[in-house]
Amino acid sequence: MRFNTILRCTASVAVVGAVAFGFAGAAAAQDGPTTIDDIIVTAQKREQNLQDVPIVVTTLSQEALNGAGVRDIKDLQILTPGMTVTSTQSEASTTARIRGVGTVGDNPGLESSVGVVIDGVYRSRNGVGFGDLGELSRIEVLKGPQGTLFGKNTSAGVINIISEAPSFTPGFNAEATYGNLNAWGVAGSVTGPITDQIAGRLYVAKRERDGFYDVDLGDGPRTETDDQNQNFWTARGQLLILPSDEVSIRLIADYSKRDEYCCVATQIRTGPTYAFIDALSNGTGQRPPAPGFGKLPFSRTAFANRGTGQVMEDMGLSAEANIDIAKWNATLTSVTSWRDWSTVNGMDLDYTGADILYRANDGDYGFNLDTLTQEFRLAGATDKLDWLFGVFVTQENISRADSYSYGADYTPFLSFLLTSQLNAANPAIPISPGIIGCLTRPGTTAAGLGGCLVTGGASPAGPTQATGPGFGIGQGVRDHYSQRSDSIALFTNNTWHVTDQFDVTLGLRYTQDKKRLLAVQDNVGTNGAACGGTLANIGALATVLGGAGGAAAGLPTAQRIAGNICLPWANALYDNRRISESHDDGELSGTIKGSYRFNDSVMAYGSFARGYKSFGYNLDRVQNGITPVNSLLFPSETVDSYELGLKNTLFDRTVLLNLTYFHQTFEDFQLNTFLGTAFVVESIPELKSQGFDADFVWFTPVEGLSLTTGLTYTDTKYGDFTAADLTNPGNFPQLSLLPGARASFAPEWSATGSVAFDRSIGAGLKVGFNLSAKYSTEFNTGSDLLPYKMQDAMTLVNGRITLGSDDDRWALDIWAQNLTDEEYVQVAINAPLQGSAFQTTVQPNGTYYNPALDTQTYDAFLGQPRTFGATLRVKY
Repeated sequence: MRFNTILRCTASVAVVGAVAFGFAGAAAAQDGPTTIDDIIVTAQKREQNLQDVPIVVTTLSQEALNGAGVRDIKDLQILTPGMTVTSTQSEASTTARIRGVGTVGDNPGLESSVGVVIDGVYRSRNGVGFGDLGELSRIEVLKGPQGTLFGKNTSAGVINIISEAPSFTPGFNAEATYGNLNAWGVAGSVTGPITDQIAGRLYVAKRERDGFYDVDLGDGPRTETDDQNQNFWTARGQLLILPSDEVSIRLIADYSKRDEYCCVATQIRTGPTYAFIDALSNGTGQRPPAPGFGKLPFSRTAFANRGTGQVMEDMGLSAEANIDIAKWNATLTSVTSWRDWSTVNGMDLDYTGADILYRANDGDYGFNLDTLTQEFRLAGATDKLDWLFGVFVTQENISRADSYSYGADYTPFLSFLLTSQLNAANPAIPISPGIIGCLTRPGTTAAGLGGCLVTGGASPAGPTQATGPGFGIGQGVRDHYSQRSDSIALFTNNTWHVTDQFDVTLGLRYTQDKKRLLAVQDNVGTNGAACGGTLANIGALATVLGGAGGAAAGLPTAQRIAGNICLPWANALYDNRRISESHDDGELSGTIKGSYRFNDSVMAYGSFARGYKSFGYNLDRVQNGITPVNSLLFPSETVDSYELGLKNTLFDRTVLLNLTYFHQTFEDFQLNTFLGTAFVVESIPELKSQGFDADFVWFTPVEGLSLTTGLTYTDTKYGDFTAADLTNPGNFPQLSLLPGARASFAPEWSATGSVAFDRSIGAGLKVGFNLSAKYSTEFNTGSDLLPYKMQDAMTLVNGRITLGSDDDRWALDIWAQNLTDEEYVQVAINAPLQGSAFQTTVQPNGTYYNPALDTQTYDAFLGQPRTFGATLRVKY
């Protein structure tokens, strides 16, 4: 009787969603909660009032999400203190962080620290969960490790997204949007009964927008003069089936496709290599340097001669079945899913107008993620015990293709770089675009090489002629990685009601993971010949550079030059290199919580939780010096977390005030960092994050007016470590700013606030407005913590004004995102091959960084500017 009676008699889609998840109880009205008792969450895989859950949860109603203009997880951060979401070289590289902890997602071998779950289905990468989320019932952001119920790879938290479910009450919604940057969008949904036992819902949306970068095309052949546009469509169909009074089944099929160009980066500091870029490109090739090579003013002009097209497809099927077992007072839940996600990209790797290095949008760069999951849960309750047992099984296949192509300017640009270093030591060697053939000529002698260098490679004939191979124009690398992951987990979560006031919760999860990697790393054509030729001539080069000191004196410089020629995409040692690795490991995670309710309004709790993030493989070319590393494996990440919280429901249950202290210690933290020429994964021995969260909600006495604020203080710092503590000690110079320092993307203070108002004004009309804002203190946007990557304190504001009918049949929204047009950086990076920040020896400050010797050009992926527009919504 439970399912059919409720589902057929209610017009509330929120109630439909709650029951479809298999739990009876009150749910918020469609227009949002009006008292604290209306705020319902499923953070413990059962429906509970927020104030009864001993977890830090930021829960966002449909009304709050619509008011702030939330359509994807990046929009979500304006409503969530302590949370940041960024993207870099493509929208597939989207990364969510909570309390300063997250994993950069530009490599599919790295799984997420912040899990994304949509309608009970886990998305294993943040980028896979990025996209139009469609019609939302609510979103819950769970902070801290959530491994017991949500599984591995939730060591920093979970974004739990619950969409609107089908309703047995017929309904229709449609909207049309137009905004600046030629933005337009249409979306619509229909829901209602198909039979007495089946209800359906269909949602379809299409959105487009011009890019917010102006692009200088330089040498071409790129034709798009803007970048970071938007062009996607999505469809989501659902069925809710009620075969009997005890059973409900929810089926979901969805498909989305993005066909866009993204993402360029712009210079925030241009270093001395500007002269070489300028000499080789049509026009300046990049932003000219500031006096003294200082920081550049903010600009949305980028330089890219190659295309940044990206096509992403995401599709999936899921089935959730809930079966009531009356004699056990329990519900059996089964969640089955299949998902397929793929992306193909093009990329201008040097972010300049010069034709240096790129990835062609020809299918040889991208990845595919195919996932099957099955979860069974049996949950029930007695007077003294709420119990839950479950099993979760997943199989995941990753296929990654990687490609590098050389532009016409690569060989002369590298020659400029090398001869500028040689000229600084020996002014007799000119700065020249033509010396690569000197270094790579077969069988050269020290005398011949020296003669070639002093002419800048311009010797017309004889043993000093630069006849060695350079870098051919076109594709030079074609790598392929195939990884299979199998995982099984057993879990339980039980709450013992010791007394009417005191509860104890114990959760345990054992996860067994197995992963196998097969890969082929291959150089195309003659790629690698320049590296091989240089390595053969390293003795002659050392003799030339050593001068009176002989070859021994010149060997370090010769090796450094060889390293610059034998970069990962040019290294001869990768030619037809085969990789086969496998690894399996088990991990026990869990939690214990105690909560005490002093009265109906105040509850205190304390908890310990252990989280787990799986080991993995770095699906990239990784080398130590010029030698490819033997294994791409990196170990699992674990976290121990302690929390003390106080939940207060005040003033006739119209005010919520929750306070939580947290202390988290991560071991073997998986840091993915870009060293200017390659991404590497290092396991940092320790990362600590401690601080407090505060949440405040007030449903004011003024009809239709509510206030919500949040505050997070975080002290997230790396522990002290040395080179010997790293998997690859050779990476320590580029990470030497980390020991004891505040982690990137971890502002000390983060605060959010929103004001929502909705009220009738007579004549069948109502007005409303929503103002949402987020403030963050300064933080570093680079994983290596270089000073040029700091983002100043900033405030983002979104606003919306609504005029509509009292019966919600129509409404017109006037809205703006980033209302004050805040200029900010998402992520700053070291421009590839354009200078160096770290030195080869320890500097006076004890690190390998000296600001006076920093020649690095820095690029940045910028935040979105102010966007504004109008949306007309109709409803039946």
